[in-house]
Amino acid sequence: MSNQQQFKYSTGVIAYPVFFVMLLWLVFWMQVRFFPGIKSLGVYPLTLKGLKGIVLSPFIHSDIEHLYNNSIPLFVLSMALFYFYRKISWKVILYGILLSGLITWCIGRPANHIGASGLIYVLVSFIFFKGVFARHFRLVALSLLIIFLYGSMIWYVFPVEKGISWEGHLAGLITGFVFALIFRKAIAKPEKYVWQQPEYNEEDDPFLRHFDENGNFIEHIEPEIEPETNVDSEQRSIKVVYDFRKKEEGDD
Repeated sequence: MSNQQQFKYSTGVIAYPVFFVMLLWLVFWMQVRFFPGIKSLGVYPLTLKGLKGIVLSPFIHSDIEHLYNNSIPLFVLSMALFYFYRKISWKVILYGILLSGLITWCIGRPANHIGASGLIYVLVSFIFFKGVFARHFRLVALSLLIIFLYGSMIWYVFPVEKGISWEGHLAGLITGFVFALIFRKAIAKPEKYVWQQPEYNEEDDPFLRHFDENGNFIEHIEPEIEPETNVDSEQRSIKVVYDFRKKEEGDD
């Protein structure tokens, strides 16, 4: 797939992130209005009842501030994912939820882990490392932008603040890195210029022909005259044909 085909805008680039964020707000509204018990359906490590939280926890938030803080980065990162990596975007999101949730279930402390921050760390980690591995100028620029916007999030993979699931953040960071390795071949290849092609010949390049062997620019190039092919004298002789008629009576 060429870069023009891969880096192509579609309605899904904005529609899918908007739908996903709206779904989080809808679940929170239902939680506050009708089902307050939803909050307990997060990942509870090393328990059977906590396994369901692997799927449900990204959609559950403790309060509106928690939801607001997750909504903006989730929208921005998922939009970047669908634009630059649309071919594997759904795999990253769906498998990212499952794997990061499973890692949280394995390493987390005995508490109820909820929120979409684990998925956010998946996206941050994946987009950053994927751009580094690809070495494509657009994807590297995206990686640098991610570091500029969300580089400070790295501190929250450590237990620096009470009440924050640093285990979920760490699980998301690990998951994104693993996905960047797994999907390493599914990257946009840097475009090759004409002079980078294996069949490139400098002598046939019309631009380089304007320079002599010392690197001096030649403004006008005399067209090459093909040498005459060897032909024998008979082929090069001129044949003259005369047409004559008999003189009729009355002609002068």
